[in-house]
Amino acid sequence: MTPPSPATLFLTMDAFNLPFAPQTNDLIETDCPDDSSASEDEGTVFDVPSVQADPLTSSYTYHSPLPSALANNSGEPCILGVDEAGRGPVLGPMVYSICYCPLSKYEQVSKLGFVDSKTLKESHRESHFRLIQSHQENIAWSVRVLSPQDISWNMLKMNKYNLNAQAHDTTIELIRQVLIKGVNVTEIYIDTVGPPESYKAKLSKIFPGIKITVEKKADSKYPIVSAASICAKVTRDQVLKHWTFVEKELKSSKIFGSGYPSGLL
Repeated sequence: MTPPSPATLFLTMDAFNLPFAPQTNDLIETDCPDDSSASEDEGTVFDVPSVQADPLTSSYTYHSPLPSALANNSGEPCILGVDEAGRGPVLGPMVYSICYCPLSKYEQVSKLGFVDSKTLKESHRESHFRLIQSHQENIAWSVRVLSPQDISWNMLKMNKYNLNAQAHDTTIELIRQVLIKGVNVTEIYIDTVGPPESYKAKLSKIFPGIKITVEKKADSKYPIVSAASICAKVTRDQVLKHWTFVEKELKSSKIFGSGYPSGLL
């Protein structure tokens, strides 16, 4: 059975406050090549290495290089933050991001001034993203970009998963991939999806021995979560900025902003 093609105009079930959303175990994963050395000169396109060529029809994962600070001490304890962008849009992907750094460098990273991406103008988010890219000796990040097709197709399956469950699965897989790389994550901070107590209990069972903090507004409380929110939001913004519809016959304006409902026609 072929997945429905009109899924590029994806409207999440969250937008209707309905309890159904997709599962993630069938999503396609592709590691993107690193292109973090690219810089933006005046008049050139702002480059984000986590953005793949469009149209976006399959989900994928991007990992930045490991912090060079871990090269000589791979067992050094690290702190990791998790956040997302794109829950409830009418267009574009949902993007989950993690950002991590050695605990010994966290005070230094915190002084870079990262804040919740929702409080920043687009140009300021991009400046913060460049700051992350310019401190790869201490900071690394990953994103999982969930395509509208995969989300919609999973929502149409017999066994549906709500959007919270999909968010949990995506977060868990991103953390697992970092641990597989040999990163010694000892602390995790997450902007909650659903009740924080049950989410924390779930994660603690999966990742025993790691200190896990799940809180509302964590993206405005913990700089490492703020950094993750910036990576997620900038990735999603750039995907939409270069959006190409799969439906060739669809004639649509490219002026659709962030992909969320608004008064913009």
